[in-house]
Amino acid sequence: MSTPVDDPLSRERSHLSASRSALRAMREDVEALDISDVTANWVNAEVLARQVAERIKALADLSDTPLFFGRLDYLYAPGAEQAEGADGERFYIGRRHVHDHDGDPMVIDWRAPVSQPFYRASKKDPMDVALRRRFGYTRGDITAYEDEHLSDPAEAAGTSKLLQQEIERPRVGPMRDIVATIQPEQDEIVRSGLSGTVCVQGGPGTGKTAVGLHRVAYLLYAHRERLARTGTLVIGPNRSFLHYIEQVLPALGELTVQQATVDDLVAHVEIKGTDDARAAVVKGDARLAQVLRRALYAHVTMPAEPVVVVRGSRRWRIPAYELEELVRELLDRDIRYGAAREALPQRIAHAVLVQMERSGEAPDDRVQDAVARNSAVKAAVKAVWPAVDPAKLVLRLLSDAEFLAVHAEGILDEDEQKAILWAKPARSVKSAKWSAADAVLIDEATDLIQRTHSLGHVVLDEAQDLSPMQYRAVGRRCTTGSATVLGDLAQGTTPWATRGWQEALTHLGKPEALVEELTAGFRVPTDVITYASRLLPHIAPGLTPVVSIRENPGHFEVRPVSGPEDVVEACRELLRHEGSTGLIAADARVPELARALAEAGIPYLGPGEETTQDTRLTLVPASLAKGLEYDYVVLDEPRAVVDGEPDERTGLRRLYVALTRAVSGLIVTHAAGLPPQLASTTLR
Repeated sequence: MSTPVDDPLSRERSHLSASRSALRAMREDVEALDISDVTANWVNAEVLARQVAERIKALADLSDTPLFFGRLDYLYAPGAEQAEGADGERFYIGRRHVHDHDGDPMVIDWRAPVSQPFYRASKKDPMDVALRRRFGYTRGDITAYEDEHLSDPAEAAGTSKLLQQEIERPRVGPMRDIVATIQPEQDEIVRSGLSGTVCVQGGPGTGKTAVGLHRVAYLLYAHRERLARTGTLVIGPNRSFLHYIEQVLPALGELTVQQATVDDLVAHVEIKGTDDARAAVVKGDARLAQVLRRALYAHVTMPAEPVVVVRGSRRWRIPAYELEELVRELLDRDIRYGAAREALPQRIAHAVLVQMERSGEAPDDRVQDAVARNSAVKAAVKAVWPAVDPAKLVLRLLSDAEFLAVHAEGILDEDEQKAILWAKPARSVKSAKWSAADAVLIDEATDLIQRTHSLGHVVLDEAQDLSPMQYRAVGRRCTTGSATVLGDLAQGTTPWATRGWQEALTHLGKPEALVEELTAGFRVPTDVITYASRLLPHIAPGLTPVVSIRENPGHFEVRPVSGPEDVVEACRELLRHEGSTGLIAADARVPELARALAEAGIPYLGPGEETTQDTRLTLVPASLAKGLEYDYVVLDEPRAVVDGEPDERTGLRRLYVALTRAVSGLIVTHAAGLPPQLASTTLR
């Protein structure tokens, strides 16, 4: 039996086919551009060629990705006065703009103002929308649709089945975008302005990472020219996490956003060593910035001798007291050490020119530049305001107890000074066994000497694990721009973990930032998040527990086992379901479980490696689980996860992270007893 031509599903499929053809035509138009005669030189030609190549990539049609996911039928044209009998406008909402050969839109970019009601319109506030249609897809083909008549009071408000299915859809591969499922409270954050910094406190499954990435995509759409000049950056906790999220922005057509870890940003030296927890906490304390500033500016000494500049037969003498006035003026201006050092010879030269003018000469700027380069002036500057290498400065502070004591007096006590002093001083910058915290100190010193380049917008994810000095390092990258800070205080697993967002934002240099809290859980099933939330009173008593809005409670089981073979069997059970599976275990237990999987003939990947239909199991050390998600998770031995950390609170936070990585189901396996904090039956 043939499908009627006027069948709504057939019409929507026809529009999808036509839209794909239009997108292909748009791409072909760009590919056909002849730019050989439109540039003035080879540099401009290279830049234009790169821009054209990026535009071609942005217009790629991903066959498994829906070109549009929704439709809005307006009561009348948005922004116009309603006229009797006027035909309403219809817009298809998708990941990018698509137009036909006449320039008429076939798909509207989800970031456009006209698309906003798709995410925010409701029965209470329909925003002039008569109908909102959502589409269901199977491998890129429309297979279903669902309508909401927002202007019809007789139609009861209900939960979208297609929306729930999209949220719960099994995943294989890296993180995907959420443009089809953005919720009103998320959309408000996504569309917040470029000028303001936003901090998002969100528990597991609330979509904070996706919100941050989609905010970048929105800002690039709304402020493309400005951000093209100033740049954007996404900062993640580790390479595995960045690999997991790296396809989200390209899927939305955004190819220019940089990605890095904090360690990447401060990579001035090679990291060869590690700090114990005590040393790392002290080095990460914001007070170290004061110590570094003191140590740096201690190199400035007041002149004791005059400067005598010889030009031809004339000698020009600047007395020591006048030189001291110039030095003190620069110190009072509180500009960067290096900038002040570069300004000092010009100040001295200007003083010489004043004497020349008083004697009847008429020197110009060229004479001032020549005087500034005079050997006597250069020698005076070198003696008074010497060049300082930031790595050597930090090396001396960590190696020389007397030097550290002088500049840390009144800031660090004796025990704190001992904690950060190297037991065996290094001979040189290259031979030193620098730690990650040391690199941050060098970055701070580098910025004291020369200003760090600022970007237009920075997204900082998993921010709760940063030290105050790391916040300062990130803040230097957005002093003239804004930031999106994402994190969950309950998931802080470092000894220096953030205690409160206001303190963190102050270290970032954005104390005025707006703090938003997401508490609706879209990804973690009800039974799983309820179980994990038993830990909250012990790890973050002030936080609001996440409430799952999922209708499907998900699969959840706490299973006693006798050995690794039973853990492998649990993995085998979950692999029978569609989607990805993660086996999360304490770092120390990973080798034993890896051997058990190999003996059982079950292939597996490491964190950051992309899952495929053939290999859907990932073996994840608990220390690397943060930010990752899997359809199903086997969590091995919770007690070992807790015991693997230096203190119980950090261990319980690590366990909270591991418990909340599952989207559809979780099996907790244990041979030893469970942590007592999981045994409680009530949650306050």
